[in-house]
Amino acid sequence: MPTMSSTTPDLTPDYEALAQHFDEFAAAEVTPRVQRMESSPQTVERDLALLMAEQGWFGATIPRQYGGMHAGHLAKTLMIQRVARASGAAGAILQASQLPTSMIIHFGSDEQKALLLPQVASGDTLLSIAVTEEETGSHVLGMETTARRDGSDWIIDGSKVHIGNSHIAHVHCVIARTASAEKAGSRALTAFLVEHDRDGLTVEPHRPSLGLHGFSFGKLTFDGVRIPEANVIGEVGDGKDIAYSSSILYGRPNLAAVSLGIHEAIMECAASFLESRRRYNGTLADLPVLRDRVGDMKSRLMASRELAYLAVRLLDSGRTCDDRLINSKYLNHKWAVQSGQDAMELHGAHALRTDYPLQRLWRDVQHTYSPAGTGEVQRQRLAETELGAPPVQWSERLAAKTSLFLPTSTAA
Repeated sequence: MPTMSSTTPDLTPDYEALAQHFDEFAAAEVTPRVQRMESSPQTVERDLALLMAEQGWFGATIPRQYGGMHAGHLAKTLMIQRVARASGAAGAILQASQLPTSMIIHFGSDEQKALLLPQVASGDTLLSIAVTEEETGSHVLGMETTARRDGSDWIIDGSKVHIGNSHIAHVHCVIARTASAEKAGSRALTAFLVEHDRDGLTVEPHRPSLGLHGFSFGKLTFDGVRIPEANVIGEVGDGKDIAYSSSILYGRPNLAAVSLGIHEAIMECAASFLESRRRYNGTLADLPVLRDRVGDMKSRLMASRELAYLAVRLLDSGRTCDDRLINSKYLNHKWAVQSGQDAMELHGAHALRTDYPLQRLWRDVQHTYSPAGTGEVQRQRLAETELGAPPVQWSERLAAKTSLFLPTSTAA
């Protein structure tokens, strides 16, 4: 396990070695697949998901007692970031099946942990998280998918949309309403494990999207899906807490890492282009007006990296950091999009060529806005930390289960 040094963005030798390992994998296994994935947007990339699963990467934060890496959140961020730099779609695949793992780590029963976590750690089982619905979006408490008791079983009816890894997941972690609308509130929702081959569960055909070609985030339909009581995650009524904590502690930093990786690729693409294009007895990189734009891009990228690394280092240290995780997701996306637009303009018409990577990067980064909460949601959550009663601090409440380096009583 890497050792912690400080909360600066600089990496220790252990983490540098990890980053190099991820870079080598990306160069050998991810980059050669990008052209094929881009040319077949109607196809779900399964082989690459299985390759990453075989590395044990979907178990990055799973405790060693279950066969996981127990590498922590900074290592997970580096993993997603470096893979996303080669392919946003590959980074999305990697992060999407790590997010639901937190539900089992934090709230699962001993039996669920013993059964599923070793399978996830070994790469034999991939998970998805199914919360979002067509009509309610980020309004989790407004969801309409229901689960009702039937003897010792539960019956689930409804649908979920924009489900990451919908077509390759073996088990879906589903949040459903278990109390009537009149009783809606913090205890109205419950989390369930739903195996992909349950009768009544349908995965709608994959539909190509603007970017992230090869990544599936489709629709699940539940028509009287019957599951046993043993498939309830946590207690009946824990669904909101399970959904919110997973989104904040895993969703936000994971999406920040995807944005950061794409942002780095955008920066590299723009710098290479400007340094290679001849103009006025020099290159485009010699023109002050263009260098000024690159300076803005570099500033955003440096700040993005520092935000992302600091937030997960605090999480690894067991410190309260919900607001930093939220802000990291928010600004990493925002700044990557701004740099992407700058890069498109710096390239002129050259940026529009489909055989050139910049347009892919620009399309891919648009996809990190909505997952784990839109920009409006992030700003609302940040405002709550300053105005009125602060929300639940999940990084504090679940510190014993999220941290690698618990703070001492004398820690600064």
